[in-house]
Amino acid sequence: MGNSSTNIKSKATLKEYSSSSTNIIMYPDFSQGLHMWQPNCNGCHAFVVSSESDYPEAFEFMLSCRFAVVKNNITNRVSAGSTYYVCAWVGILSAYHRVAAHVEGTFVLSTVPHRVKFYLEGPSPEIDLLIRSVLVSSLKDDNPWFDDGLNNWSGRGCKIVLHESMEDGKVLPIFGKSFVATENRTKNYYGIQQEITGRVQPKLAHKVVAIVRIPSGNSNICSANVKATLWDYTAGIGEQYIRIASAQATIHDWVQLEGTIILINSCPKMVIIYLEGPDPGTDILLDNLVVKLAPKSLQSPPNLSDDTDGWFPKGNCTLTVVGNGSPRVLPSMVRDYLGPHEPLSGRYILVTNRTQTRMGPSQMITHKLKPYLTYQVSAWVRIGNGAIRSQNINVVLDVDVQPINGGQVDINDSKWHEISGSFRIENQPTKAMVYVQGPDIGVDFMVSELQIFAFAKSDPGSLAGTFVKIKQTQNSFPFGTCVYRSNLTHKEFLDFFSKNFNWAVFENELKWYWTEPEQGSFSYKDAEDLMNLYTTHNIQLRGNCIFSEVQSWVRSLSNDDMKSAIQNRLTSLLTQCKGKFKYYDVSNEMLHGSFYQDRLGKDIRAKIFKTANKIDPSATLFVNDFNIEKCCEKYIEQILDLQERGDPVGGIGIQGHMDSPIGHIVSSTLNKLGTLGLPIWFTEIDVSLNNEYVRADDLEVMLREAFAHPTVDGIMLWGFWELFMSRDNAHLVNAEGDVNEAAQGHVNKQDEFEFRGFHGSYEVEIVTLSKKKLGKTFVGDQG
Repeated sequence: MGNSSTNIKSKATLKEYSSSSTNIIMYPDFSQGLHMWQPNCNGCHAFVVSSESDYPEAFEFMLSCRFAVVKNNITNRVSAGSTYYVCAWVGILSAYHRVAAHVEGTFVLSTVPHRVKFYLEGPSPEIDLLIRSVLVSSLKDDNPWFDDGLNNWSGRGCKIVLHESMEDGKVLPIFGKSFVATENRTKNYYGIQQEITGRVQPKLAHKVVAIVRIPSGNSNICSANVKATLWDYTAGIGEQYIRIASAQATIHDWVQLEGTIILINSCPKMVIIYLEGPDPGTDILLDNLVVKLAPKSLQSPPNLSDDTDGWFPKGNCTLTVVGNGSPRVLPSMVRDYLGPHEPLSGRYILVTNRTQTRMGPSQMITHKLKPYLTYQVSAWVRIGNGAIRSQNINVVLDVDVQPINGGQVDINDSKWHEISGSFRIENQPTKAMVYVQGPDIGVDFMVSELQIFAFAKSDPGSLAGTFVKIKQTQNSFPFGTCVYRSNLTHKEFLDFFSKNFNWAVFENELKWYWTEPEQGSFSYKDAEDLMNLYTTHNIQLRGNCIFSEVQSWVRSLSNDDMKSAIQNRLTSLLTQCKGKFKYYDVSNEMLHGSFYQDRLGKDIRAKIFKTANKIDPSATLFVNDFNIEKCCEKYIEQILDLQERGDPVGGIGIQGHMDSPIGHIVSSTLNKLGTLGLPIWFTEIDVSLNNEYVRADDLEVMLREAFAHPTVDGIMLWGFWELFMSRDNAHLVNAEGDVNEAAQGHVNKQDEFEFRGFHGSYEVEIVTLSKKKLGKTFVGDQG
């Protein structure tokens, strides 16, 4: 293997790769001096030194300064949603210290901002910062199935050619539309290669999967050993070859080559993966090659390679495995977490002869679940024959006879749709089963790639006995909670509210059944008492809500009388409270209830919005609903329909009563809703769990994702004080007024306390075991 890459060992070739196409930083090793770099400090001096200098461990070129910022705008070189790997060779130099090290990590941009800068900083002013080289590279896959032709691929010592077929149509691609073949291989180490610098993270296991074969050609060779090899070059260490895997390829069929790699050296300057092996004259065919992080967990249920082994019908339906036809790629939400993946099998389960809605494929998973782990659910599903209306497909976990919703989707076409969800259990089950159900009796449906896997979270570290307190003294981001008439004389509640929130929403006091419990009997006293208290203290108010639950006297009205009652409700409320509420949730939970529409026709919703806007044009009108992560597309369709009818929909409300939230599911939902161009508010966030530490983790997920997303303009909690919550085990403050663990954070593995705070002013206090106190103030401005 030592002589298998003489054409890339020279310094000229290494320089050619130093500004590799995978590196988004221009001139990362200062080979062109300070071109595209600039110092960003008052009075500091930046200069480039060579290997002849007295600086330690210099490698050709090196930048020396206090801290530096990339001068060129890299906005166009990054994209939203991609994970980027960062690695820098750095050092410090002072009269007492000469240290060189690697700095590495990853980041994701939820959206692309107007300007993106990369910089290194940190040492004290008297210490020089040395920068040898910088790598920032996307971890995404690079054309693994040749969908983009030969882009990012090249021949290693030979020519490579893209084919749609060979040998008069006898050789066809397995996945995609094309495959690649070498031509004129004259060395056994010649073959097909791709540079993957930055896509493999040091000291993490990566799985490599390739589909290969050899052509029949003119030789008498019927099989040959094809090898996958990794070559990397690390400055100061040199080059190394890592054997990944091999497979005996034949002229008769495609075979899979599979192995695992781990890069031991941090910050390699260049990494190439290539296929080699057969004797000269025997070419290599490659259908696809995928490099991805090794699976984070065992997936369950199993695939369908052994027909329905492991699966059984729930009820007397029929399960049949179909060999191909389902999507070959992972659903988007699981793809965001697991990263690049080899193509899926295309197999799926067809469910027929259903005589009950609960009938479908099922499997026992009792011993695969553990308490307090967050599990993500993902699957492809599709409706088959027999449907005459929109159908709901639902993944259910039956845990000790307690059903848990693992995700659902409404389908009104013949396309494949993604189901995504999450769940958590609090006790080790004695019996746990997963099954798919939902469509009407007689309606066939299909399920492919149902996966359940533990969603990994980093474990907190420990600074034993150290107490960190961060207090926000002024908040500029809309952050509020629901309040109640019964809290008006609760001094401790009001004190806590005034120190932590700047918005309020009434839990019930504005709702129709509260202000008009009997027809014609109006009472706004409770709402007015709350309005007077909070507006006096400059607290802004959200109106929850104009229409929600339907009281019995409304249900008993004739259609004409009901229309009059609706008009009276709008006039009474919006006149009485005109100018008091900046936002109103108009007709609550329209995805999950349609009483007025069923009785009065679909146009009644449009009429309500238009009338409300006419009476109080100063208020912004919101839609508001729950379980949006499970029915986002349906929510978007509803909003677009309202807009097409001329409704003044000014914002989108997401209630946020989520169990076992997963960050990228929340973020993906916000991304989809963000395409509508309307402001989004989380209107009723709470998380319910008896374990306060896990409850804290769940709440952190919700608040981080909400605050980080550019379309979210405000966040409302649905309570915080025990005994004043709509859900048990969701409070942050105990009945006695003590903040519980659900409202506190923890240090990480690096003994750092990290938190994401709203814009505003803060005080931080650290108390060590020796009772020493350290204090600091800072301001978090909007960037």
